[in-house]
Amino acid sequence: MTTSCAAAATTIHDVLRNGTVRSVFQPIVELDTGRVVAYEALARGPQGPLERPDHLFAAAREAGRLAELDAACRNAALTGALAAGLATPLTLFVNVEPEVLDRAPMEDLLAIAQAAPGGLRVVLEITERALATRPAELLRTVERVRSVGWGVAVDDVGAEAMSLAFMPVLRPDVVKLDLRLVQERPGPAIAEIMNAVNAHAERTGSVVLAEGIEDEAHLAMARALGATLGQGWLFGRPGPGPVEGAVNGSLVLPSQRPDTVSEDADVSPFACLPIDVPLREAPKALLIELSKQLEREALRLGPASVVAATFQEARHFTPATTLRYRDLVERTGFVCALGEDLPVEPLPGLRGAALDPADPVRGEWDVTVLGPHFSAALLARDLGDDGPDAERRFAYALTYDRDTVIRATAALLARVAPRQEALPSAPAVDRGAQSGPTVPAADRFDVGVLVSASGDTLVHGALAATPSGVSIVDVRLPDQPLVYVNPAFERLAGLPKRELLGRNCRFLQTPDTDPAAVAAVRRAIDAGEECRVTMLNERGPAGTTWWNELHLAPVTGPDGTVTHYIGVQVDVTARVEAERALVQERDRTRSYLTRIEELAYTDPLTGLPNRRRLAEQVDTAIWNARARDEAVALLFVDLAGFKGVNDRFGHAAGDELLVAVAGRLRGRLRRDDLLARLGGDEFLVALTGLPQATAAAEARRIADELAAVVAGPVPLGDQEVVVRASVGVSVWPEDGADFPALLHSADMRMYATRSGTRG
Repeated sequence: MTTSCAAAATTIHDVLRNGTVRSVFQPIVELDTGRVVAYEALARGPQGPLERPDHLFAAAREAGRLAELDAACRNAALTGALAAGLATPLTLFVNVEPEVLDRAPMEDLLAIAQAAPGGLRVVLEITERALATRPAELLRTVERVRSVGWGVAVDDVGAEAMSLAFMPVLRPDVVKLDLRLVQERPGPAIAEIMNAVNAHAERTGSVVLAEGIEDEAHLAMARALGATLGQGWLFGRPGPGPVEGAVNGSLVLPSQRPDTVSEDADVSPFACLPIDVPLREAPKALLIELSKQLEREALRLGPASVVAATFQEARHFTPATTLRYRDLVERTGFVCALGEDLPVEPLPGLRGAALDPADPVRGEWDVTVLGPHFSAALLARDLGDDGPDAERRFAYALTYDRDTVIRATAALLARVAPRQEALPSAPAVDRGAQSGPTVPAADRFDVGVLVSASGDTLVHGALAATPSGVSIVDVRLPDQPLVYVNPAFERLAGLPKRELLGRNCRFLQTPDTDPAAVAAVRRAIDAGEECRVTMLNERGPAGTTWWNELHLAPVTGPDGTVTHYIGVQVDVTARVEAERALVQERDRTRSYLTRIEELAYTDPLTGLPNRRRLAEQVDTAIWNARARDEAVALLFVDLAGFKGVNDRFGHAAGDELLVAVAGRLRGRLRRDDLLARLGGDEFLVALTGLPQATAAAEARRIADELAAVVAGPVPLGDQEVVVRASVGVSVWPEDGADFPALLHSADMRMYATRSGTRG
């Protein structure tokens, strides 16, 4: 250990021994009323080098005392809040470090909060690092804090897609938007994030909080993004106590829900299926294909999705499976695979856990896919067959019920082993205490060391020979100019060295450069971190564009502060254009398939669904009705007099009549009712969501109204024609268990009605 490291370690020991950790509090306001409804506790060390939270936590992490510091910070937050008078109706937001989730002494915190006068409402903030590092511990912590009435917030949502992927499982009470969403120009990435956040808030009632509001423009953007709470310098900087003269209010959070994870270690995904879900039997060969289809859905969803799977035994995780899951790891947010004898990390980036032979999941084949707008799960139980592996039979269900998929996913995440090495990321620094960025000692690289070890000639010769563009910027100088470029960079930029040195690299950007990529570079430089992006750049006076795969790495000086950034640029235009062409071809193929499907399922004359599509819709309606104790009615509508119109006025007039009748039928039905053309002059109507006790009477009443609306005169050119409708009615479950049976019953009653007998 170096002298500086030892000094930092001694200092952190003193901080923990003397109890000199303290909290400051930043207000959180209700945007519509301006009332202060909560405060966030922000950690501070004693005056000196460890006062800043990033320095404080870095020293504790290096000294191996992170858990103790985290506990001290949370105790300081609660005791400091009580001392400052931050009691009900105010709420206190407290952070927890992801590396110590399973060791956090929550009982001490609960006792402090419960002993507070009038009670102290607490919201525990969890970062994205907790989601990726320790999902099982995270879910257990969420269960513990919710059991005593505390709330849960996910911090920095939008900084990475990981938080979007885990939101359905955590169901946070508060979604805290990353400050870049309100401070940067809107783009496709921000739109995608807000689409997911607003969908989650609409489904669960979660409260959206925007961070980093520093001026009126930020406030307007926060409102536009759907935030109802705000935090930032516009409302007050962190202080030792409440804002003087502020009007306080109560933070209304969603009502408590059943815990997403049970403490019962025997719960399994298959056991999450509702008792009335019908099970099917299939050989393993079919389950493999169904699993691959779900994996393809996950790839389509991209980084905002979670994939969880079980493989029974490690031998079932084959080389072919490895290839598929390598793609999933690269293109989705979080992937885990569980099985007996499977390692903690079956392949790089894939999270795992070795299942105990007695674990009920050991006998299951489960694949769940969960995203902001999609959920699906294949949940299967081994029936214990002997014989060839591919022919072994399973009882299974394929479900798209979101609550079931969430419970099944949580059951698997609760078994995932912690990441063996915590992510090398320091805690966020609040906006009230900014200074120069720092880099962990293990990640530091000093370019001077390289030069002194190998000589200027060798270094410059190597940089000049590399085919990749290499540049160095000095972040200590105004506007962070280029101080070195190699010949390959000159060729990429289309300019000689004399016109490049002294300029900021932003001159390479074009009006079409993705703002999200530019923002990612700025965030990395501000934080003193590495960065990899692909962005559109401009080449030389001609203004031609090229795609730059850029890797930026910080370089530190002797005191550990970042002095330079080395950038490596690679022209990947051919690859990007090929990928875009592939996407265009895929989209074109998808549009063709959509059109083919439309033709296969739609009546070309009226635009209504045909019998095939209605049969699928009715099957789904019956499934839903079974779960909700409702009924479904099927109405068979036959036109009397249509043949006469065809014979008298021609087929074109007959087609016009059918279109008019379809419009009248549609106009009478409710929004959720289904209408299809069976063929010729026959239509089908499905009434959904009917009360079982009155379904038959309600269906007969609507049948009479449909017959009446059809009977009105229909103008055809300068004449009017009149047709009548005979309607037969059948009701599920009394008249049939599925669509064919209901159709036959309604058909028979239609004929009875047409002959003068009421069906």
